[in-house]
Amino acid sequence: MHPDQQPHPSRPVLSNGLLAICLAILMQAGSLGPASAQSTVKAVSLFDGKTLNGWKTVDPTHARLWYVADSAIRSGDGVRKIPANTYLHTINQYGDFEFRCLFRLSGNPATGMINSGIQYRSVLQGDSIVGYQADIGTGYWGDIYDEHRRGKLVGGDLSTLKRILKEDGWNSYIIRCRGNRHELYINGVKTADYTETNSRIPQRGVIAVQIHSGGAAQVEFRDLTLTEL
Repeated sequence: MHPDQQPHPSRPVLSNGLLAICLAILMQAGSLGPASAQSTVKAVSLFDGKTLNGWKTVDPTHARLWYVADSAIRSGDGVRKIPANTYLHTINQYGDFEFRCLFRLSGNPATGMINSGIQYRSVLQGDSIVGYQADIGTGYWGDIYDEHRRGKLVGGDLSTLKRILKEDGWNSYIIRCRGNRHELYINGVKTADYTETNSRIPQRGVIAVQIHSGGAAQVEFRDLTLTEL
């Protein structure tokens, strides 16, 4: 070493044990590939914001009760009473998935029941639909209901949701189904966690949006997406 040169500061040296751990982590990361399998699956839009392409009414005579306005699927006008329960369903069927949307339910409770819901893993039987429903409306928020089959399966937990729920404003819904487990979230808050124990219940079906008969109501759905799991 030249007399005028200063020695370089020593660099940290990994012990054999620590080096082995680092190599193992790197090898494991490499075996996972660029991303996990779930992260490579992208959400697909179920609604183009302009038309009802990809959707049909369960009862063909109810086609006039569903329409598109302001980039949202709508039913009802908030003035006239809803004459009958009506459903608009996807043409495609889904099994394990995460469904997301924004929704708004409005109306005058003095005129009758103001209620809506989102059907999932549901099957069509003539002009009727049978299956799970993520419920919407006062007294039913976040419930899992089994439409035209077993009735209410689990009540929604509103202990946290009640602080942020906009009862007549826009809210978000997430429905997550994997195997026999069902999870519902409204505004990011879990309201229901249900495990199906009946192996005869179909684990695949359509998604549908509903408005309940009774009061002068209007329901709107927008930004409907689904990621298959």
